[in-house]
Amino acid sequence: MMMDAAQILNVVPHRYPFLFIDRVVEVKKGESIVAEHLVSMCNPLLQGHFPGNPIVPGVVQIEAMAQAALVLSHVSGHFDHLIHNCYFLGIQDAKFRAPAVPGEVLRITVSASRMGRLGRFSGTVSCGDTIKSTANFIAVVEAKDKAAKARAKEVAEPGPGEGEKPSTPTDPDSSAKPSVDSP
Repeated sequence: MMMDAAQILNVVPHRYPFLFIDRVVEVKKGESIVAEHLVSMCNPLLQGHFPGNPIVPGVVQIEAMAQAALVLSHVSGHFDHLIHNCYFLGIQDAKFRAPAVPGEVLRITVSASRMGRLGRFSGTVSCGDTIKSTANFIAVVEAKDKAAKARAKEVAEPGPGEGEKPSTPTDPDSSAKPSVDSP
């Protein structure tokens, strides 16, 4: 299964400049995905990382792996961006081996060892025969209404020191004295 940029936008919630996969070249439902990212000097992240020596930040490479995993989860029936949120729970064994620079086509390969509400993935970003980065990561898929209910509950139940009336010194005569605004 191949997907172009327009099809990817129908699957993931991310948008430019935070969308880091440009096409999907292969999917094995429930198992693995191969996607690509075209590194362009036009990307605003490269303007400041680093001036005169632009390289794709390692965390962006890991995010590209996660976005590919999101597409894999969608194709496998575990994620729909209209009703779900997906969050990182952990990143392990991240290794940054070579810089990724403008003009390169990064190949993002992700395999799943577990899918469902909780997903475990292993990813590699490479260009040609050069491995740029590798990582293992865990993500959770959560219903959007569940997240909204949790936030509403946090707001409704004030924490310590929140929602309490401020204490005022008691003056036995204060309630008996009328307020006078004019002389």
